[in-house]
Amino acid sequence: MTMTMTTGEEQLRKAKSAKLILLFAMVSMTMMFAGLTSAFVVSKSRADWLKNFELPTAFYYSTAVIIGCSITFYLAKKAIQKDNRGATTALLLGTLALGVLFVVLQFVGFGQIVKSGYYFTGEGSSITTTFLYVVTVTHLLHLAGGLISLLIIIYNHFKQKYNSTQTLGIELGAMYWHFLDLLWVYLFLFLYFFK
Repeated sequence: MTMTMTTGEEQLRKAKSAKLILLFAMVSMTMMFAGLTSAFVVSKSRADWLKNFELPTAFYYSTAVIIGCSITFYLAKKAIQKDNRGATTALLLGTLALGVLFVVLQFVGFGQIVKSGYYFTGEGSSITTTFLYVVTVTHLLHLAGGLISLLIIIYNHFKQKYNSTQTLGIELGAMYWHFLDLLWVYLFLFLYFFK
């Protein structure tokens, strides 16, 4: 005797599998950043480590912006669960705009560092600024994945693939953006306190 799954059971199983895969990916990324920050701590004992280095002000603003991304994505998820398509559209587009602003502010921060006379590579570089560059660029690469997935979510939303009973794509996107948010806040606090 064979048992067939109902559509609801199949969707639930698919959702659990997708969330598990995403959690596995986030754990892997966390381990990579733990390794980078550990190397940062070990390198602080070097004689050429910059003791008076200050984070650029743009990084403070970008931290507030990425927290805003998490808020708008969370609200988008809540809006689609209530079948409020207009609010979902506005909040997803707001998340995209804030995500792009975060990237812009990161590059503004790089410019502020260079303007202060510090470089990331070459003769004028230091181990401090090179580590900062590697950590932030690695986070930006993960954020690029988040922006691509957000564009796919927005596309699917416009194709009306999401509603109060089908929110998996938005849920997965929100999980990843919350992860990126927490990861950046951790990196920012780490870089601020362990300079």
